[in-house]
Amino acid sequence: MGEDVTILGAGIVGICCALSLAERGAKVRLIDKGEPGQETSYGNAGVISPWSIIPQSMPGLWKQVPKLMFGRYRPLSVRAGFWPRMVPWGLRFLRNGTDHRVRQVSDAMEHLCAPSVDLYRRHLNGTGHEGLVRDSLYVHAFRDATRANLASLDYRIRQEKGAKLELVGAKALRRIEPALSTDFKAAVLIHDQARALAPGRIATVLTEKARSLGVEILRARVRRLTPVDGGWNIDCDTGPLTASKVIVAAGAWSSQLLRPLGIRLPLVAERGYHVEFSSPGVALNNSVTDTDAKFVASSMEGGIRVAGQAEFGDVNAPPDGRKYRQLQWQAKAVLPDLNDTQPSFWMGRRPSFPDSLPVLGRLGKFNGLYGCFGHSHYGLMMAPKSGEVLAHDVLNLKQNLSLDAYSAARFSA
Repeated sequence: MGEDVTILGAGIVGICCALSLAERGAKVRLIDKGEPGQETSYGNAGVISPWSIIPQSMPGLWKQVPKLMFGRYRPLSVRAGFWPRMVPWGLRFLRNGTDHRVRQVSDAMEHLCAPSVDLYRRHLNGTGHEGLVRDSLYVHAFRDATRANLASLDYRIRQEKGAKLELVGAKALRRIEPALSTDFKAAVLIHDQARALAPGRIATVLTEKARSLGVEILRARVRRLTPVDGGWNIDCDTGPLTASKVIVAAGAWSSQLLRPLGIRLPLVAERGYHVEFSSPGVALNNSVTDTDAKFVASSMEGGIRVAGQAEFGDVNAPPDGRKYRQLQWQAKAVLPDLNDTQPSFWMGRRPSFPDSLPVLGRLGKFNGLYGCFGHSHYGLMMAPKSGEVLAHDVLNLKQNLSLDAYSAARFSA
């Protein structure tokens, strides 16, 4: 089609946009300050779940906030200097926690998550690395068996949409995941999932596929976007560039690029952490969520990875070393026989909106400017479909999906 498209941000979302555009004949340039897919996309928990369609804000969540922040596991925290931004964002977040709104958001999430496994397998097909995505259960493990309730709203919504869920007791859970602590008394198994054995390597493989399709990949820091007749000027630290169309897919840094254009959005950096054990001495057969500590553990190429925490703070603030120690002892509590010596640590920045949905599509009054960011906890699984959606929108191709739920305009309504 000959369209000239530049994508700002080469995380897994930007990479998938590049693939979907290049497959349809567009001339694509992908720009990032770092190696493609080695920032936030690298360190996630590796869950590829068609049924991760439940938003973060749920009815009654406000009652749990003190426990989440000050209880035993403390998966939620806010940097002291971030509270002035956190309060208005948090109030918008909590307002999304009604039954009606949760179902609306879930419908929108389903469109992006449902085809995730199939689309990753399509993208990886022919690369020689198809095995990086493996079939898996998603195991939600509970210490208190009474909390494993298939009648709760989140599980009801999944089942109404066709998910196969299974409630199992302690004995069955031991057979499925022998390495788990006997403290866990029940689990909900979500079937028909997959898991990434190396999220960073998937990004690298797909980057090379994009390059083979003609995508130009540049390593540069984008400083400013300026609209001009017929397109955009892109000011980079390596020199100026031009493009007829631009997709902003810079994750948590997207709002910084858009603010000078008068586009202000309630996007925050929800920082996540992981600890990885290269010689764990134990293995997990599936992705496992500790429903109390709110983290996911999974066996990957590099060992066992435990990923979690929701720390709200400035996007460029340094990591909090206490989070690493916290995840390390929590990992040992979940996997008692884990060899937890010489762990490696990582911190990334989830780009999060108050409604758990990304911004997809045209931005503001500008011609040729598009957004694909704000995927929160769901970036890995939403990325391939988001790429398809943006390719259709940018190339003016018909698609059977309204983008209203993902429009940036929803925050000014």
